[in-house]
Amino acid sequence: MDPSFVLGEPKTTFPNVIIDPEVVIIADSFQNLDVYKLSMQFAYDVYQIVSSFPDFEKFGLSSQLRRASVSVPSNIAEGSGRQHQKEFVQFLFLSKGSLREVMTQLELSKMLGYISEETFIQMQGQADRLHKMLNRLIARLKNPGG
Repeated sequence: MDPSFVLGEPKTTFPNVIIDPEVVIIADSFQNLDVYKLSMQFAYDVYQIVSSFPDFEKFGLSSQLRRASVSVPSNIAEGSGRQHQKEFVQFLFLSKGSLREVMTQLELSKMLGYISEETFIQMQGQADRLHKMLNRLIARLKNPGG
């Protein structure tokens, strides 16, 4: 367990993920959405973080964090494949819920001494950006002409 864990570079390349929460472009594929790319990076970072948790958390907090973090990009992907935009929006709301779940569990991890304040703040920053981007995408889908 290393509370001073610093997030590393992803093993999978996310080509220069440039994130601007003020600009949301509906892409031809969910994989081209900046919010999807950032959510994949977020899930990757959670996996890196929990790898340093105590062994006895393997089927507890570690497992729950992994599942919740994977739900964020998974719901974006699943929603984008639905027939109606209303369904996509519903899945984006599920992503937002999973994001909040991860942050609650990371806060508990910080309280338990599994992660440092610095790591928590880094993840909170990513979560805040993701939340803004999800909100912008939801607004764009609800009001395509606006």
